[in-house]
Amino acid sequence: MKVKVESSRIIKPFYEDIPPSTKSYIPLSVFDKVTYEAQIAVIYAYRPPTPPNAAIKLGLQKALAVYREWAGRLGKDEHGNPVILLNDEGVKFVEASSDSTLDKVMPFKPSASLLKLHPSLNNVVELVQVQVTRFTCGSLVVGFTAHHTVADGHSTSNFLVAWGQACRGLDVNPLPLHDRTIFNPRNPPLVEHEHKGAEFMSKFVKKENSLNETHHATEDIVVHKVHFTIEFLAKLKAKASSINGNNKPYSTFESLVAHLWRAITKARGLSGFETTHIRISVNGRMRLNPRVPNEYFGNLVLWAFPTAKVKDLLREPLPYATKLIHDAVIKVNNNYFRSFIDFANHKVKEDEDLIPTADMNKHILCPNLEVDSWLRFPFYDLDFGTGCPYMFMPSYFPTEGMMFLLPSFIGDGSIDVFIPLFQDNLPTFKKICYSFDLLQN
Repeated sequence: MKVKVESSRIIKPFYEDIPPSTKSYIPLSVFDKVTYEAQIAVIYAYRPPTPPNAAIKLGLQKALAVYREWAGRLGKDEHGNPVILLNDEGVKFVEASSDSTLDKVMPFKPSASLLKLHPSLNNVVELVQVQVTRFTCGSLVVGFTAHHTVADGHSTSNFLVAWGQACRGLDVNPLPLHDRTIFNPRNPPLVEHEHKGAEFMSKFVKKENSLNETHHATEDIVVHKVHFTIEFLAKLKAKASSINGNNKPYSTFESLVAHLWRAITKARGLSGFETTHIRISVNGRMRLNPRVPNEYFGNLVLWAFPTAKVKDLLREPLPYATKLIHDAVIKVNNNYFRSFIDFANHKVKEDEDLIPTADMNKHILCPNLEVDSWLRFPFYDLDFGTGCPYMFMPSYFPTEGMMFLLPSFIGDGSIDVFIPLFQDNLPTFKKICYSFDLLQN
């Protein structure tokens, strides 16, 4: 797939009325400071007819006037605290073309060729980047990158929907809630949970882990896409919930992640006495009390870490792993979020050795896993005026063990999972990924 960049420019917010001051800033919250300090990229594909680039660009400028943070820059205030500068310096907008039809390269395989469809993620000062690539058949691919420090997946998907609304001449609705100062610590602080080893770690532990990390070439990692039908998911959910004492079935997400945890662990060939965990994002909007509106713009995510010995994970039936996941997620409740806020405001300031555990520079997670679920985000609602995308996917992230779950573009409730694995582990995983009884394989 050849892609030629036709133009690259910086575009700024378009204001209908008097532009606001460009001297103000928004302090980062404790949730912004603990998340991934990296650009995340996603890719959309649209069949013709598609709107002209000028309409997409103007809609983006109008959306940026509502979501000003994206048009700003990361910086420091007068006291050296990290902030988002609302300076309207703009976002990168790239126009590109391909000399082939989209059908020739579809469906996109999770490979390095995807990196041609969005601007580079390295050494970027812009907080958002957009690339629109036109194919000879009239199809359009939109590559979108955004800095995770500014917003989580929930907020970013709201912005993308707003971009579509602006392109269609609609008012942005709902409007974002921009106040990041609403997470006040208690007085006195009450740290009820252990946050060292969860959200924070010692910088010395990180250095030690880096030295001990097994060195594999990233070329040894392949991103494998797996499709799970609604029929398979229904059977999996029933099997995972078969000995659930609460009489309430586990969710499809819990059942599928438990299945993948076991299958990947078996494919890796780990020692039975090793410990393995999964890092699972938990949205605080529904868990904090009082509840934070869905319109809150920023990061509001912590993580659950279900953990098991390899031998227990593989020897026990599927409900064992599913219960571990369910119980770990349930524990990340209002009390946990409040404890984190107190810890991050008091203990972290006292202990300068603590740094976030969220690290996009780590390319091998084995024996652990991370799951990023995009199942509930309205990514498919990005309509520029000629209809919703027929395909949406993450870009190429070859981090061994970092899974992405998203609704299949088929639209029938099935799920696609993108799983980076070592090539040596892939044959075993392919053999067992649809098996309900791993021990028989």
